[in-house]
Amino acid sequence: MHRQPKVKLRLRLMALALSICVAGPIYAGPSFAHELNRETAVVKAVRAVSPAVVNISSAYEVRKRTGPFSGFGMNPFFEEFFSDFFDPRFNRRQKQTSLGSGVIIDGKKGLILTNAHVIQKTGTIKVMLENELEFEARIVGADPDSDLAVLKIDSEKALPAINMGSSTDLMIGETVIAIGNPFGFSHTVTTGVISALDRSIRTEDRVFHNFIQIDASINPGNSGGPLLNINGELIGINTAIYAKAQGIGFAIPIDKARKIISDLIQYGEVKQAWIGITVQDMDEKLAGYLKVPGNKGVIIKSVETDSPAEQAGLKESDIILSLGDKKVNSVSDFELVAKGLAAGDTIQTGLWRNGKMETVAVATRVFPLEMAEALAFKLLGIQVEDITREVRQKYRIATREGVVIAKIKKNAYLARIGAEPGDVIRQIDDYAIQNTEDFKKAIAKFRQKNSLVLLLQRGDQGYYITVNLS
Repeated sequence: MHRQPKVKLRLRLMALALSICVAGPIYAGPSFAHELNRETAVVKAVRAVSPAVVNISSAYEVRKRTGPFSGFGMNPFFEEFFSDFFDPRFNRRQKQTSLGSGVIIDGKKGLILTNAHVIQKTGTIKVMLENELEFEARIVGADPDSDLAVLKIDSEKALPAINMGSSTDLMIGETVIAIGNPFGFSHTVTTGVISALDRSIRTEDRVFHNFIQIDASINPGNSGGPLLNINGELIGINTAIYAKAQGIGFAIPIDKARKIISDLIQYGEVKQAWIGITVQDMDEKLAGYLKVPGNKGVIIKSVETDSPAEQAGLKESDIILSLGDKKVNSVSDFELVAKGLAAGDTIQTGLWRNGKMETVAVATRVFPLEMAEALAFKLLGIQVEDITREVRQKYRIATREGVVIAKIKKNAYLARIGAEPGDVIRQIDDYAIQNTEDFKKAIAKFRQKNSLVLLLQRGDQGYYITVNLS
């Protein structure tokens, strides 16, 4: 009578063991993995966006001297004048390639967004899609100041394009995804978080502002690739311009890029907003005397004739406290906000005038090139003209590129250092000058700078000259 429960218990255990054997092991393969939900938001975002990410390779030739004097180096500008002194056997052209990334922003038109430095030295640009289809691309427009460029490829079929997001509401600490081709490793995915916003980066020749800082490394080849939020939307363009960065990366916010992209597509270049004033910092003593709120702001030094500022009623000695929703405490603050404006924007300008606050709306526009000649005479003291056959004969000029100085003001700096009519201007800062149209564009672009560097040619000699404008 006492053994019966034990028999029943044994039978139940045997039945349970049999059922386990029939059912098989607990791990059931892929279906179980799916139940664990390994397909995260990152996986979904990468899968959706990857077809729109492209590999950009550019090829260009570098001429190298291998003769007895090659160790001294030579500026390419001067090589055309001294080529006769080199034995042709010492001329070698080396083909070099650079790699970068890009992202398709318009699949129907074949438009690709990337970094300007990815294609700045290029001769031929090749774009490869995720499916390894290859296209030859042409440059729609590039802007070195923002390090952005737009390319175009021709495809019979519409291409996959990325969804645009917003960088106005980014949060420090939120997850981000970077896709690119670092060191040629196609479609490499890295993740991280936003470490900081509004970062400024100083490189050898310029300062970049308002960058997104992330803790994912951005290496050569990543440049131009997309930075995504967790929803797979484009919030920035990764850039590898900061050589000292280790374990960190930077990206250009997409909302900053929108205006630049629009200008590059429409005009092939960025149309800077023209306000028409020059400003200077104000010391605390003057601010205190004028009773300026917070003792901070910039004072208007001059207002250009017929400018948007003059038409809006801005005057010399007005003190600017804000532009839009940005406070202006210094000249650098003013320049930073002004560079972010698009031509045609109306900016609410906060002023301190006659001891009280005022707000004035300034409708910006593009600086008219017809004003550039007069401005060049004011800033540099020169008038220029194209190098025609008659001009070449008159001044015995060999080159066909650049503009020739036709008139120079006696007391101008250039005149004092020996420049004279017949000298040729080949470059202003990093802007190559082919003709008077280029010259006017350069003057319009750099008119707010404190100084300009001119490449001046006389005969077979070239000289770099710095001219102070302030």
